[in-house]
Amino acid sequence: MSVGVVVSLDEGKKSASVKPLVELTSADMARVNELILSKAGSNVEMIPEIANHLISSGGKRLRPMLTLAAAQMFGYSGDSHVKLATSVEFMHTATLLHDDVVDESDLRRGKKTARMIWGNQASVLVGDFLLGQAFRMMVDVGSIDALDILSTAASVIAEGEVWQLAAAKNMETTEDEYLQVIKAKTAALFSAAAEVGPVIAGATRAERNALRSYGTNLGLAFQLVDDALDYGGNSKDLGKNTGDDFREGKLTLPVILAYRRGTAAEREFWKGAIEDGVSGDAELEKATGLMIRHGAIADTVGRARHFGDIARDAIAPLKSTPQKQALLEVIDFCISRVV
Repeated sequence: MSVGVVVSLDEGKKSASVKPLVELTSADMARVNELILSKAGSNVEMIPEIANHLISSGGKRLRPMLTLAAAQMFGYSGDSHVKLATSVEFMHTATLLHDDVVDESDLRRGKKTARMIWGNQASVLVGDFLLGQAFRMMVDVGSIDALDILSTAASVIAEGEVWQLAAAKNMETTEDEYLQVIKAKTAALFSAAAEVGPVIAGATRAERNALRSYGTNLGLAFQLVDDALDYGGNSKDLGKNTGDDFREGKLTLPVILAYRRGTAAEREFWKGAIEDGVSGDAELEKATGLMIRHGAIADTVGRARHFGDIARDAIAPLKSTPQKQALLEVIDFCISRVV
């Protein structure tokens, strides 16, 4: 079985693209994909079956490409960035396996989730296996700083998961609280992925900080665009069916904004939909209409643009390289998915 770099290169309606990033990292990504297949292997038959089920299901592989490009940006020429990029992808894959169990999700990218095929227990345990493999590769690299960055990210992501679980279906959650959740759940791995490249390349503290800030704010923008796409996008851009967040009762920023801006009757509707699970097709249509009426989707995209601007400013002072230009275009690409 082969695992390729799966990206959307449809530029018909979008000027921004991940194509420059893909091209700059293609040779290294081929090595990452080989390492993924090698490290996902096990004598326990179920482990590679479950790992390959998710790994082959598609996705942009954006996080490991960030690691590779950020290392290249500072002239790195060894092979540690390949191991770290693979670690990043395994961390992401493990998170998806765990997320699907916590969220009780049936589908991911149009395919049955691993938990629906092999069960919750196997999904959690294979996620743990992949995390273990990720940490073994980090140790192989031998950089205490890189190990610290990625292990801290793993801890923060887990905290974000628990935080989200505690806030789940609570309509009194504020925008600030929600942003803290996605900063932990999503942005922490983007941040770590972008920072470990400069670390092993021997970049300065200021350069490391710039890439860390870039990653954090790109991750926030990326998640907020995903939030908006669930109510106004298409399955191709989102990687799942539109409306899935609503049907699963997920509290996202468009919901929070529409709830807080709505009338008393509208707030009762939201409580029924999110807290009580009354979320069929008719409710989804009404929810989308309320979001449009109160500008919730547009303002979510506006927040995403704001964080995208912060990411852009973070690396603005760095020397101009093809990798820097590709990273800047990634910001535009992430946001243009909802245009």
